[in-house]
Amino acid sequence: MKSFGIFDVIGPIIIGPSSSHTAGAVRIALVARRIAGIGYNHVNFFLHGSFAATYKGHGTDKALIGGILGFEPSDERIKNSILHAKEAGITYNFIPIELEDAHSNTVKIEFNYPDGSCFYVIGSSIGGANIEITNINGTSVTFTGENPTLLFRYKEQKGMIAYISNALYAKGHNIHLMLTIKEDD
Repeated sequence: MKSFGIFDVIGPIIIGPSSSHTAGAVRIALVARRIAGIGYNHVNFFLHGSFAATYKGHGTDKALIGGILGFEPSDERIKNSILHAKEAGITYNFIPIELEDAHSNTVKIEFNYPDGSCFYVIGSSIGGANIEITNINGTSVTFTGENPTLLFRYKEQKGMIAYISNALYAKGHNIHLMLTIKEDD
């Protein structure tokens, strides 16, 4: 697990009473939204551990809704995110769940689309508004969303990583970290 210094714990300017239950929750939902894309009309928030126990009192509900609407942790609109979701035509449910081997501040965010398809992201708020994304639609991952991140899912073919690396190099970008996950078909 990552260790934090005093300035990490003091953290950023946030809306709400808790860096883990509000700012971290916003960040998880915001990263999940960026991965899932737009066009969803219903979201299920499966809350684990302390997220499930205190989501209304700590404002985690408003924070998660704010994140899926694209609000940043310091956005004043988070306080009224439930109203903003209604205006946007997005419905939602909060559902307690027990997840195996999960941090106590973990949420599975399931995006549902009008065509009946769904997509989910699992993330944890690990303290001081820091997060960790651990699963994308059934694929185990580990990243924080702090740095620019590219996600590629493709059928196995030789040269794909070289192609992507060369394309980034040609545009003057450097790869800080690369994680590849090969799944059995």
